[in-house]
Amino acid sequence: MYSSYRRTLNHRWNSVIDTSQARSFVALAASPRSSSHATNRKSRSVHTNSRLQPAYPGHIPLTPFENGVLAVGSALMSLIDTRRAGKHLIIFYSGYILLTSPLDMVAACGETTAGPTLVKLRDTMLESPEGRRILKEMPRINSQTLDWQKLRSLPENTFGRAYVRWLDACKVTPDSREPVHYIDDPELAYVMQRYRETHDLYHALFGLKVSALPELALKAFEFTNLGFPMTALSLGASIRLKSPQRARLWGEFIPWAARCGSHARCLLTVYWEERWGQDLDEMKKEFGVWDPPAGITIPRPSRIDLP
Repeated sequence: MYSSYRRTLNHRWNSVIDTSQARSFVALAASPRSSSHATNRKSRSVHTNSRLQPAYPGHIPLTPFENGVLAVGSALMSLIDTRRAGKHLIIFYSGYILLTSPLDMVAACGETTAGPTLVKLRDTMLESPEGRRILKEMPRINSQTLDWQKLRSLPENTFGRAYVRWLDACKVTPDSREPVHYIDDPELAYVMQRYRETHDLYHALFGLKVSALPELALKAFEFTNLGFPMTALSLGASIRLKSPQRARLWGEFIPWAARCGSHARCLLTVYWEERWGQDLDEMKKEFGVWDPPAGITIPRPSRIDLP
């Protein structure tokens, strides 16, 4: 039914994926003590299995066994060290052992555990006019595609203004997301990339800070709204919170996330780039979401209604 845009999918994805961090590896284990020595080491060349050819630039095709190893290893390392990157890994690929560069464990875990969830999300997007246009046009969100001057000139309570205010307050950049490597289907790979690049927009929608407690609250929301297993697995990191924070997470923020996320429209079907000028309160009402309990959001400017 939608073959008109799928025929050009490989060409479009080849033009938007970042290949600078493509690597041929599967992660097994990490050693923090070896990171200073490994930083400047490049991966040795390996014999690539002819059965596994990349489907798009940056793609690292895996066998089911390798995917399982990477899923387990990245999940464990994400819990052991909650820093998103900076780990140097001993890796196994096609019978070879070698060292590789730092990898985002959270990103690897998200890709290797996504499975049928990506198919379901793709199909949900296809059922929405807005979602279909996203899949056809494959927009990207980064510092090159955003019109910063326009966003900063928007009225105070618009979503675009809230987004740049959130970026400034939290001192983050839209260019910090890892490219997709381990998802075989180019269309599903884009769905995962879209999720990564819109994650910060969910932060801005609710005004959530980037510390551990609000991040875990948002992961719980994403699990009920989108269904990624990685977002549920990440809640295991709550054991690293202080006791009062952990009590608030499970007593206040998880219930909010469960109700709000299940009630809300699937946020992957939102063409955010067309909604920068939309009133933030109207947007929340349209999407069926509401603010979380107090204590995990950045201060919001007072709204002044002129006569």
